[in-house]
This record gives sequence, structure tokens and C-alpha cells, in this order.
Amino acid sequence: MAIGDLPIFEMMKQKMHWLAARQQVLSQNVANADTPGYTARDLKELDFGAMVKRAGPMLKPAATQAAHIGSPVAGAGHGLHAGQAKGGEVIKKPDFETSPTGNSVVLEDQMIKVAETQMDYQTVTGLYSKSLGLIKIALGRS
Repeated sequence: MAIGDLPIFEMMKQKMHWLAARQQVLSQNVANADTPGYTARDLKELDFGAMVKRAGPMLKPAATQAAHIGSPVAGAGHGLHAGQAKGGEVIKKPDFETSPTGNSVVLEDQMIKVAETQMDYQTVTGLYSKSLGLIKIALGRS
């Protein structure tokens, strides 16, 4: 198994793909801020719990001594599917106000969402690189 195939790395990659796709949707909203009748859009949030369940079977504790307390971990996942969460479902999500022309894009709200998405992307890429560094240290390849 390659390091990039670990479930945690796969989940971080999915999150980065989702954030990149969200940035595209938000930029379309900003580009259409003056288009009559345009409704602001966003991506459906990723379900982290579902991603964890799909990541594979849960680890079960192993009793190596008779004195160990047995506590099996319930549940097993189904593995990650190729192409899942690469973008996400685009949903119409109008901002709280609509102009007289029927446009529901509020530039200030869109710019806040763009900044949040950018910060989230930087956070995930930082976690990704730190996790790779920890694995390299554990393998003795610092």
C-alpha cells in the first residue's frame, strides 16, 4: 500500500477537490453578480461521517493476554470509490437578499465564502504535508 492510499490521505484529497470545485462555483456567482434572474449557487457540504464509514473496516482491538478486556469495534465500511467527492453536488443557495432584477448574489457574502474556502484549502494542504512528514519520520526517512 502506498502512503497516498491511506484513508486519511484519500479523505484530505477529496476535501481539496471539493474546495477547488466550490471555489469555481463561487467565482461563477461573482461573475454573474449583475446577471438578471441569476440565483447564487454553492456545493453541498461533504459528509465527513460518511467518508469515514467508506474508508474501510474499523480496526478491532486484539487481546494478546487473558487479562485484556475484549471490546470489539462494530461496523465495517465499503471502501472509497473512484471519482467520489471530486466536486460535489451544485445546489441553488440564494443569499438572503434578491435584487429587483431577480439576482440573488450578494458580493460581500460571496467574497466571505471565497476567503473561507481559501483558508480551508490552506489548512488541508498543511495537514497533508505535516502528515506526510510524520510518516517519513516514522519510516526513518527524515
